[in-house]
Amino acid sequence: MFADIKDDVLKALNVSAFVAHNAHVDANVLRRKLPGWVCPEVFDTLKLARRFVPGQASFRLGSLIEAFQLAEGLPHDMRPHRATFDALVAARLFVRLATAAGSLEELRGTPPGGRGYETPSLF
Repeated sequence: MFADIKDDVLKALNVSAFVAHNAHVDANVLRRKLPGWVCPEVFDTLKLARRFVPGQASFRLGSLIEAFQLAEGLPHDMRPHRATFDALVAARLFVRLATAAGSLEELRGTPPGGRGYETPSLF
Protein backbone atom coordinates (compact mmCIF):
# COMPACT_ATOMS: atom_id res chain seq x y z
CA MET A 1 0.00 0.00 0.00
CA PHE A 2 1.09 3.54 -0.71
CA ALA A 3 0.66 4.51 2.94
CA ASP A 4 3.48 2.11 3.80
CA ILE A 5 5.97 3.97 1.60
CA LYS A 6 4.58 7.51 1.79
CA ASP A 7 7.34 8.79 4.09
CA ASP A 8 10.05 7.32 1.84
CA VAL A 9 8.44 8.90 -1.22
CA LEU A 10 8.27 12.30 0.48
CA LYS A 11 11.92 12.00 1.48
CA ALA A 12 12.89 11.14 -2.11
CA LEU A 13 10.88 14.12 -3.38
CA ASN A 14 12.57 16.59 -1.05
CA VAL A 15 14.62 17.98 -3.95
CA SER A 16 15.03 21.25 -5.79
CA ALA A 17 14.07 19.83 -9.20
CA PHE A 18 11.75 17.11 -10.51
CA VAL A 19 12.75 15.42 -13.78
CA ALA A 20 10.35 13.17 -15.67
CA HIS A 21 9.17 12.36 -19.18
CA ASN A 22 5.69 13.81 -19.69
CA ALA A 23 6.11 15.18 -16.18
CA HIS A 24 2.61 16.56 -15.65
CA VAL A 25 1.27 12.99 -15.45
CA ASP A 26 3.66 12.00 -12.65
CA ALA A 27 3.32 15.32 -10.84
CA ASN A 28 -0.49 15.08 -10.87
CA VAL A 29 -0.41 11.56 -9.42
CA LEU A 30 1.97 12.69 -6.70
CA ARG A 31 -0.20 15.69 -5.86
CA ARG A 32 -3.23 13.41 -5.49
CA LYS A 33 -1.35 10.87 -3.38
CA LEU A 34 0.53 13.46 -1.30
CA PRO A 35 -1.83 16.28 -0.33
CA GLY A 36 0.23 19.31 0.65
CA TRP A 37 3.27 18.26 -1.38
CA VAL A 38 4.71 21.22 -3.23
CA CYS A 39 6.15 20.26 -6.57
CA PRO A 40 9.63 21.72 -7.09
CA GLU A 41 10.91 23.12 -10.38
CA VAL A 42 10.00 20.66 -13.14
CA PHE A 43 12.14 19.61 -16.09
CA ASP A 44 9.94 17.68 -18.52
CA THR A 45 12.15 15.64 -20.84
CA LEU A 46 9.29 15.36 -23.35
CA LYS A 47 9.06 19.13 -23.78
CA LEU A 48 12.83 19.53 -23.64
CA ALA A 49 13.32 16.88 -26.33
CA ARG A 50 10.85 18.66 -28.59
CA ARG A 51 12.86 21.84 -28.15
CA PHE A 52 16.42 20.55 -28.31
CA VAL A 53 16.15 17.62 -30.75
CA PRO A 54 13.48 18.68 -33.23
CA GLY A 55 12.86 16.47 -36.20
CA GLN A 56 12.41 13.24 -34.28
CA ALA A 57 9.70 11.02 -35.72
CA SER A 58 8.36 10.46 -32.20
CA PHE A 59 9.05 11.92 -28.78
CA ARG A 60 7.76 8.91 -26.86
CA LEU A 61 10.29 7.80 -24.26
CA GLY A 62 10.69 4.46 -26.02
CA SER A 63 11.49 6.15 -29.31
CA LEU A 64 14.03 8.46 -27.68
CA ILE A 65 15.61 5.49 -25.88
CA GLU A 66 16.19 3.85 -29.25
CA ALA A 67 17.31 7.03 -31.02
CA PHE A 68 19.94 7.85 -28.40
CA GLN A 69 20.74 4.32 -27.15
CA LEU A 70 19.80 5.32 -23.61
CA ALA A 71 19.40 1.73 -22.38
CA GLU A 72 22.95 0.77 -23.33
CA GLY A 73 24.80 -0.82 -20.43
CA LEU A 74 21.74 -1.31 -18.23
CA PRO A 75 21.23 -4.77 -16.71
CA HIS A 76 19.38 -7.11 -19.06
CA ASP A 77 16.68 -7.84 -16.49
CA MET A 78 15.53 -4.20 -16.55
CA ARG A 79 12.54 -3.63 -18.79
CA PRO A 80 10.78 -0.58 -20.23
CA HIS A 81 7.70 0.66 -18.40
CA ARG A 82 9.14 -0.41 -15.05
CA ALA A 83 9.98 2.34 -12.57
CA THR A 84 13.73 1.79 -12.28
CA PHE A 85 14.31 1.41 -16.01
CA ASP A 86 12.19 4.44 -16.94
CA ALA A 87 13.82 6.59 -14.24
CA LEU A 88 17.33 5.69 -15.38
CA VAL A 89 16.71 6.30 -19.08
CA ALA A 90 14.84 9.54 -18.34
CA ALA A 91 17.84 10.68 -16.29
CA ARG A 92 20.16 9.81 -19.17
CA LEU A 93 17.89 11.69 -21.56
CA PHE A 94 17.88 14.70 -19.26
CA VAL A 95 21.69 14.74 -19.12
CA ARG A 96 21.82 14.62 -22.92
CA LEU A 97 19.30 17.46 -23.24
CA ALA A 98 20.96 19.55 -20.54
CA THR A 99 24.26 19.16 -22.36
CA ALA A 100 22.62 20.28 -25.60
CA ALA A 101 21.16 23.29 -23.79
CA GLY A 102 24.57 24.37 -22.56
CA SER A 103 23.28 26.49 -19.67
CA LEU A 104 20.61 26.39 -17.02
CA GLU A 105 18.98 29.49 -18.50
CA GLU A 106 18.76 27.87 -21.92
CA LEU A 107 17.44 24.67 -20.35
CA ARG A 108 14.77 26.67 -18.58
CA GLY A 109 14.03 28.63 -21.73
CA THR A 110 14.87 31.96 -20.11
CA PRO A 111 17.29 34.59 -21.40
CA PRO A 112 20.65 34.95 -19.59
CA GLY A 113 20.07 36.91 -16.43
CA GLY A 114 16.44 35.82 -16.58
CA ARG A 115 13.44 37.86 -15.70
CA GLY A 116 12.07 36.98 -12.28
CA TYR A 117 8.45 37.30 -13.35
CA GLU A 118 8.63 34.64 -16.08
CA THR A 119 7.65 31.06 -15.39
CA PRO A 120 10.00 28.44 -16.82
CA SER A 121 8.54 26.94 -19.99
CA LEU A 122 9.34 23.35 -19.09
CA PHE A 123 6.02 22.26 -17.63
